[in-house]
Amino acid sequence: MSAEGFGPWDGALLVDKPAGPTSHDVVDAIRRQFNLKKVGHAGTLDPNATGLLGLLLGRGTKLSERLMGTDKVYEGTIRFGVSTDSYDTDGQVTATRAVPELDVDQLNAAAAAFVGDLQQIPPMVSAIKKGGVPLYKLARQGVEVEREPRLIHIYQFKFDHYAAPDGSFRVKCTKGTYVRSLAHDLGEKLGCGAHLKDLRRTVSGQLNVADAVPFEDLLQFDDARLLSRVIPVLTLARQLASAAVP
Repeated sequence: MSAEGFGPWDGALLVDKPAGPTSHDVVDAIRRQFNLKKVGHAGTLDPNATGLLGLLLGRGTKLSERLMGTDKVYEGTIRFGVSTDSYDTDGQVTATRAVPELDVDQLNAAAAAFVGDLQQIPPMVSAIKKGGVPLYKLARQGVEVEREPRLIHIYQFKFDHYAAPDGSFRVKCTKGTYVRSLAHDLGEKLGCGAHLKDLRRTVSGQLNVADAVPFEDLLQFDDARLLSRVIPVLTLARQLASAAVP
């Protein structure tokens, strides 16, 4: 990829997304606020998830698939004893069960079973389509359909704190991993059920949330200040190329 044809607005903008807005809400707000013609993202976050959301501007959108394909790191909290239909706090409670005596070592021993290649069944409340219809729309109608398992890889799934009924964890995984499915499946393995209480994405490929700007702050920037935060498309391409080298 050469420098020919690229302008200062072609690249990526790293946003620290708050809980609440969808990834599309963030994209739309930045596009309208700064009158940008083309804005995309490098992988969505659920509305209640926070952290790193990479926005792609102008011709930077050409790198969307490559950036979405990178590995991710998340930190979050799992609440044990309560299951929901969405596997997170947004859903309806489907079961409440007693939580056994647990500690960090026991949680890590159970979580170790999920490390490695994993055939993961996506939750019904997801944007995956069945017959052209998003699963979450079917779920709202009370319809549950069979979902094809997806091959993912979990590099690390580890807890560092437990104060009943909540455990704090860190997971490193490939693209397409539903962390809320991990929470649900771990709860089932322990026999008490669980759901994802909160989630924060900290790393995506070589991009880190430490270099991101809070969404609310970005909306106060002028054009010049925003432009100073844009990672040029050629810098992104070099990062992707170096990451691909074994």
